[in-house]
Amino acid sequence: MRLLTLSLFCATLLRADLAQVMAEPNLERRSKAALDYAEQVLKGARESYQAGDGDAVKAKLDEMGRAVDLADASLRETGKNPSRSPRYFKHAEIKTRDLLKRLDALAHVMDFSDRALVVPLKEKIHQFNERLLEGIMGRKRK
Repeated sequence: MRLLTLSLFCATLLRADLAQVMAEPNLERRSKAALDYAEQVLKGARESYQAGDGDAVKAKLDEMGRAVDLADASLRETGKNPSRSPRYFKHAEIKTRDLLKRLDALAHVMDFSDRALVVPLKEKIHQFNERLLEGIMGRKRK
């Protein structure tokens, strides 16, 4: 039964769009869902690039950027100190690090002229990742 429930949840997540992610009332779960969605969109962008659809790649990378912004905003809205309750902050840090690696791999596959699509998104995710690291590893307040 658990396996069936888990597989249905994963299938729902794959078909989810950003509006469904935004509907999640729990901010921490929303950030997790947004980053999971960003990962799925990145896979779609890679498939679109391999198919030769440049417009779809740009649209999917823009969607990925919006998902990362949503995750960032959701974690900020929690008002929690990342060093005191690091669970979702650490998940976001790991996920953004993985997204950066995957974006870098996509950029290496792309033609040199197409790589400009990836650069601003990589910078945005890198800054988010750095803020997460500073929050988690930063000096703890008493």
